[in-house]
Amino acid sequence: MEFLENIIPRKYQEEIFKTCLEKNCLVVLPTGLGKTLIALMVAIERMKEFPGKKVLFLAPTRPLAEQHLKSFTKNLPELYGSLELFTGSVNAQKRKKIWDTADIIFSTPQCIANDIKKRFYDLSEVCLLIEDEAHRCTKNYDYTFVAKSFIENSENPRIIGLTASPGSDPKKIKEIMKNLSIEEVELRTRNSPDVKIYLQELEFEKREVELTKDIKEIKSILSKIYEEYTDELKLKNFLFGPPNKINLIELQRRLGSQISRNLSSPASYFAISLTAQAIKISHALELLETQTLEGFHKYMKNILGQAEKRQSKGVVKLVKREDFNFAFTKSKALTERGEEHPKVKEIIRVVRDERKRSDDPKIIIFTQFRDTASLVSKNINRLEGVNSKIFIGQAKKEGGGLSQKEQKKIIEEFSDGKTNVICATSIGEEGLDIPEVDVVIFYEPVSSAIRFIQRRGRTARLSKGKLIILITKGTKDEYAYYASHSREKKMQSSIEKIKEELKNPKKEKNESQKNLSM
Repeated sequence: MEFLENIIPRKYQEEIFKTCLEKNCLVVLPTGLGKTLIALMVAIERMKEFPGKKVLFLAPTRPLAEQHLKSFTKNLPELYGSLELFTGSVNAQKRKKIWDTADIIFSTPQCIANDIKKRFYDLSEVCLLIEDEAHRCTKNYDYTFVAKSFIENSENPRIIGLTASPGSDPKKIKEIMKNLSIEEVELRTRNSPDVKIYLQELEFEKREVELTKDIKEIKSILSKIYEEYTDELKLKNFLFGPPNKINLIELQRRLGSQISRNLSSPASYFAISLTAQAIKISHALELLETQTLEGFHKYMKNILGQAEKRQSKGVVKLVKREDFNFAFTKSKALTERGEEHPKVKEIIRVVRDERKRSDDPKIIIFTQFRDTASLVSKNINRLEGVNSKIFIGQAKKEGGGLSQKEQKKIIEEFSDGKTNVICATSIGEEGLDIPEVDVVIFYEPVSSAIRFIQRRGRTARLSKGKLIILITKGTKDEYAYYASHSREKKMQSSIEKIKEELKNPKKEKNESQKNLSM
């Protein structure tokens, strides 16, 4: 293709590119299979078709926007055009001037949305809008605002949404498509015939662990407290449906809304207190069953601290319970003895075995919680030849995060081989330019199809890869494992169905009218 230096697009990229030229398109393609190159090819064609017009490339974070800028700069001739990065750190008036002269702008949606609202510029001169991680284009997120403004103001609108997975819910997929004015969907998975030929073999292993007798004893005690609280909420007709954390959080939201609008009964105050304690126990159980003993004990100490500060009557009542105190004392004794969740021993074994099998493999361990990432990293660093770093999001109010500069440094060290194991939270899932890895380990399964596909996509692209998932038997780990698989299948079937509906809009209209008349 003209202007592309030293790159020959793959057949599936060519086909998706052709669709993107003709229609507003949602591109669903696993991580590492060249979504950015497709966007670059479309950008070149649109700018050839509309000389002097601009391209706007949005990504949810600044590092991601920077990454796309680098990719475009690397693959375009030096004199192609003016490529600019917009960030909040650049003075607004300066951004206004840069906008006037720039050809391709890379930015976060927040930055562009704020500028449009302040009328620093409009999107009339933009001939192509690219929204990366398009599964975020829901509700009133800035992505949606910018897309709407673009469609309303652009003289030559064309939109591309890029994602590894838009999720499994057909309603959500349709919402994303509506917000981006999508007319066509291009879906490829690891098993698509035209993609498969470019991918390397992905070996998969499921490692199951059994909770120790001591942990099971603590679990049994907390489960009884949890059941007592949720049974009470059911008995008083506050909680309906399964007594899980999702329903409890929804109940808490509903009761809070009623109380704030003075629509509650005296019993609502009792119920909201009970719900808050049940959520605490639910979280404690999740940490105990699927994470680390150290993390669990730290959380139990936090609950005791809340009671000491008398943050609520409910928490004071909870920590006075004999069974709660027994669970706390038992976990304290176990952590002081150096006991840990069986997953910690298993992950040490896995890393050691993988290093024996291969010469200094690059490994990413994904986990949900920062505390778990930190503890796992500390433990595997005791292994000979392992240099592990944690890769987490930016610092929050309570501290303990990484700045974007620190995140960048860790990725560079991982690329250079100075670091060979990264223990990452969800920050490592989305689009960041983490190099090809040999082994991806899930400390716990994720129930989300989006997150599962993003994590898995870190390996088996350029060379053979391995995926290992740790599962604690008899816990929510088992549900999450099967849920992600079924949701990935559902995502594929939902998209195929939506594609059919796009081809036959009359058929869809007739079906919905038929359903209304029934």
